[in-house]
Amino acid sequence: MSAADSAATAPALPNPFPIRVYWEDTDAGGVVFYANYLKFFERARTEWLRAAGVGQRALRESTGAMFVVADVQMRYLAPAKLDDLITVSVQVAEQGAASMVLVQEAWRGNTLLAQGRIRIGCVQADTLKPRRIPAQVLQAIAS
Repeated sequence: MSAADSAATAPALPNPFPIRVYWEDTDAGGVVFYANYLKFFERARTEWLRAAGVGQRALRESTGAMFVVADVQMRYLAPAKLDDLITVSVQVAEQGAASMVLVQEAWRGNTLLAQGRIRIGCVQADTLKPRRIPAQVLQAIAS
């Protein structure tokens, strides 16, 4: 196992989610295409909710609520490359009645690759109008 694959060298991250870099994630230079970090962050948020007991399809079916990305700020610090094992974290920075700001980071070992600040809003699926985040979600992520 290489140092890049060792989760033991990564800092303690909130809600860590491992992702392997595949060919499809890279650009012509062999590094992760910048927009793919948004996909990695989305996967980590989905798995964070799932680990808290919130399945997004079930949430939509039972409450009509779904989450949408309203705003993204990204900072790129170092490249990830083919076959790297990266770890993406998710942490709630702000929580409102109908939206949350999440801070996310992508790490390869002790190297911080990218940082994001993502505002997700809760909307009613059939109208796409803002609505309160269901209590069951707030309870699940508070645990």
